[in-house]
Amino acid sequence: MKRPSDIQRAAKQDLDKKSGRNGRPTYTNSGNGDWASGSHDGRHKSKSTARDGKSDISGDRSAAPSTELDTGQDTRTGKGSEVEPNSPTKFSEDGSTLKSSSNRQVYGALDLGTNNCRLLVAKATRRGFLVVDAFSRIIRLGEGMSQTGILSEEAMSRTIEALKMCSWKMHRRGVSRSRLIATEACRSARNGPDFIERVRGETGLELEIITQETEARLAVSGCASLIDKKCEWSLVFDIGGGSSELIWLDLSRRQQNWSRSLSDRLDIQNCVVAWTSIPVGVVTLAEKFGGTNVDDNCYEAMVQDVMEPLQVFESRHNIAGKLNQGNAHFLGTSGTVTTLAGVHLKLPFYDRRRVDGTWLSDGDIRDVSRQLLSLDYERRVKQPCIGEERADLVLAGCAILEALIRTWPCDRLRVADRGLREGILTTLIAEDRLPGNGAQASASEHQSGN
Repeated sequence: MKRPSDIQRAAKQDLDKKSGRNGRPTYTNSGNGDWASGSHDGRHKSKSTARDGKSDISGDRSAAPSTELDTGQDTRTGKGSEVEPNSPTKFSEDGSTLKSSSNRQVYGALDLGTNNCRLLVAKATRRGFLVVDAFSRIIRLGEGMSQTGILSEEAMSRTIEALKMCSWKMHRRGVSRSRLIATEACRSARNGPDFIERVRGETGLELEIITQETEARLAVSGCASLIDKKCEWSLVFDIGGGSSELIWLDLSRRQQNWSRSLSDRLDIQNCVVAWTSIPVGVVTLAEKFGGTNVDDNCYEAMVQDVMEPLQVFESRHNIAGKLNQGNAHFLGTSGTVTTLAGVHLKLPFYDRRRVDGTWLSDGDIRDVSRQLLSLDYERRVKQPCIGEERADLVLAGCAILEALIRTWPCDRLRVADRGLREGILTTLIAEDRLPGNGAQASASEHQSGN
């Protein structure tokens, strides 16, 4: 087993190579302006694609509002310029300016999914948290798993390289409390537990394979502040790489006034009246039907494939009847909805400030889907909010979303550029801050592996 110091050293050397420097790491300016410390996530775009695990740009959608490090560069095509971290004004997740956060405990939240490896490092604030570092890389851990039932050696190797970078970042930032989760790919693969052990041995990180219900509840807490407090019902969904989670909320169950505070984001879990996880995501659907060359017939076949499990959920809970009353909305937290929002807004580069919290109508969704369906693969690659890393997956995501709005017609969808990682941070901070919330007993399970 490698010593943690060896792992951190190797990760630092990897980052130095990517930045083209032999000393401290540099950072690619994302154009998103997502990091409150001015420390971007090291996503220097190489000429290789995400499939070889060497491309760090995946359009990370992190929690913090914009900072002054925003030059309008295109993260999807790798045209961002390298900048040294500076010390801009710091913002909390609720947007308030902070004078100093040097003495606050540092938290880490890692989400290892079927398609992405994502990390947020943050410090607690009065109403939320301040993001001080982040990392995101498309690793396609579940690539080919729908046919083989196992994680491939190539996918595991490139994922471990990304996790080494996460380990180094958490060590560098002094993370003292963390929760590191793995979702559908590790949950379903026959060799998932073996991979978790390999990760521990090669990176020092203790990954936790979470249940589908835990994944759903964390996603709800992560995007709770975007729920329209005037509504009575909301359907929250997270379209992932290997599965999609749906959570039906009865907002009348809220136990306190809605102020979007930290406790509110936990209280929203009391509103969950039904949830499901369907074994369909953008990676599995694209592998089943093809994602590069998609015509109308192929697209309709994808939609019909998704509608079957949705109808089962509908028959149990009569969600359509409540949505028809009008006082309800969708809330989508996934790369699919954020990408479609960016295309709808005609953004020249992905900009989280413009996307997060955007409202789309069902007509907007269908217009963008038809537009993307009319493009061939090469033209989808050139779309600035898609790029090469998503061009073969985006139509599968559109098909899942189309199946959702056919099953449950709803004219309002809010886009959330936040989710599992933010839910993890909310929960960890609440464990430390809110005694008696029932989460303290699990605190020791989520200590950082660094």
